[in-house]
Amino acid sequence: MGSSMRCRLGEAMTERIGRTPLFCLQRLPAAHGVPAGVQLLVKAEWYNPGGSVKDRAAWRIVQEALRSKALGAGKRLLDATSGNTGIAYAMLGAALGFGVTLVVPGSIGEERRAILQAYGAELIFSDPYEGTDGAIRLARQLAAEQPNRYFYADQYSNPANWLAHYEGTGVEILEQTRGEVTHFVAGLGTTGTMMGTGRRLKEANPVIVLVGVQPDDPFHGLEGLKHLPTALVPAIYDPTLVDRMEFVNTEEAYQLARELARVEGLLVGPSAAAAVVAALRVARELDHGVVVTILPDSGLKYLSTPLWHPERGEEHTESR
Repeated sequence: MGSSMRCRLGEAMTERIGRTPLFCLQRLPAAHGVPAGVQLLVKAEWYNPGGSVKDRAAWRIVQEALRSKALGAGKRLLDATSGNTGIAYAMLGAALGFGVTLVVPGSIGEERRAILQAYGAELIFSDPYEGTDGAIRLARQLAAEQPNRYFYADQYSNPANWLAHYEGTGVEILEQTRGEVTHFVAGLGTTGTMMGTGRRLKEANPVIVLVGVQPDDPFHGLEGLKHLPTALVPAIYDPTLVDRMEFVNTEEAYQLARELARVEGLLVGPSAAAAVVAALRVARELDHGVVVTILPDSGLKYLSTPLWHPERGEEHTESR
């Protein structure tokens, strides 16, 4: 049997993006005063091959760019990222054979930096004190200065970002809950997860409540989330879609992440923990309901951070 036949019998890595499991939290809700008639379900996005929910948007952005020929002919993909989208781009670039240049804050964690370098991505570091907003500004500058060198993916403005969730995440949640979802909770970073999933859920059932999650302060340790009142607001964001906004404190999220690991066996990142904090607030107010939230990634990329080392709390970085 030839090698081409063996490959056709196999499965492409990109085919594993999406279709992530939906877990029911077993013990944590009751410990936090959630009534027995309320289910709290979490979508485990680290099951994607790149380890996060950002595989969905990155793959859709790359597909559209390849289809339109905006990416190809030696052009490199360029974007600003705090880590997870960049990891997805770098993984796809290595798998499909295109170069990837990423502008990241100088404060990026050592695990994410190592993963990006392992995939062969070119890293350009922006001012660590300007967070992702500084990375966005620098990426825009590079794209304007060298349009023939780069395809600027611009995840914060690219509609392919939210479309990935409209056609994927939202459909999956409806199928996995058999349409019984009553509340959807998601952190706001690029806002693509909420914009795409929220639109799809509202089309299926307009009474589903969409709950956005933000850090409660511009200077925070909730990597991947934006404090929108003080940040560059993504062009894809439509505030009228969100029914309710919850602001979460960094330490509150960190404590909940540690509790999730010890009580539910779920090792998650800070933005995932923040989403569960908000979901618990919503769930406690209900008598009956099905609350679904997104866990964007696992806690493995944050093992060197204050999330798992409380004594390093002074090292919280601003992740706007």
